[in-house]
Amino acid sequence: MKGIILAAGKGTRMYPMTLPVCKPLIPVYDKPLIYYPLAVLMQAGIRDILIIVPPDEMYSFIKLFGDGSDLGLNITYRIQKVQRGIADAFIIGKSFIGDDDVCLILGDNIFYGDCLKVCLNRALTNEGTTIFGYYMDDPRPFGVVEFDESGKAISIEEKPQNPKSNYIVPGLYFYDNSVVAIAEQVQPSSRGELEITSVNNAYLERGELNVVTLDESFTWLDAGSAENLLESANTIMKIQQRTGKQVACLEEIAYDMGYITKEQLLSLGENLKNTSYGEYILTRV
Repeated sequence: MKGIILAAGKGTRMYPMTLPVCKPLIPVYDKPLIYYPLAVLMQAGIRDILIIVPPDEMYSFIKLFGDGSDLGLNITYRIQKVQRGIADAFIIGKSFIGDDDVCLILGDNIFYGDCLKVCLNRALTNEGTTIFGYYMDDPRPFGVVEFDESGKAISIEEKPQNPKSNYIVPGLYFYDNSVVAIAEQVQPSSRGELEITSVNNAYLERGELNVVTLDESFTWLDAGSAENLLESANTIMKIQQRTGKQVACLEEIAYDMGYITKEQLLSLGENLKNTSYGEYILTRV
């Protein structure tokens, strides 16, 4: 399976803070926002990763990650010239995906929880497509999934005024290879975008959509506004202070997953040794 991070958002709702730098590169507490979705792909065992970036921003991402080899990854980059919706990621990434299955994660979403690896493993072993359901008191700004009495998903509706459940679909999706052909058939919505809900409904109609619900202990954050960004930073700070562990420490994950050696981990920590982040890395072995 390959992975795609859709990190092409300029963050216009967050101006002026995102005028000099695009949204996925702004800090959430002590690390760039894009660290968090990349950490999820790494924990899913995905090492071939495409990052879709805004025009004129590719150098900043390359400066941050290079080709990913320091983390035992293979990272490539593509530009989304015009923001055409989430499903456009599969069209942009068609040649990258090739004949493989693919996991898509949004560049402004943060997933954290003790059950994260279990949920990722369920998604990896399910046939067809797997999305996730996350409980929200007010689900109206999101895609909302409806379940029947047995817990099976029966509909997904984008930004409904009268939601049929409180479970929204966060920005993490596992698809088989047919997602490319499905995305190419999606017609723009009234917003002029290729909606990911249209892709998910196509799988639903084929009876190939699995929904994994995340329990109440799970933390999902959408850092897409100034208020949510502040909430996300405070949440990450509190988790790290409470647990004594870094959230989305890419170097630690790479070592734990066997992507890099102990010597490589120590070298990465030495490069950052004058920071608390670097000191944390050096304590991992």
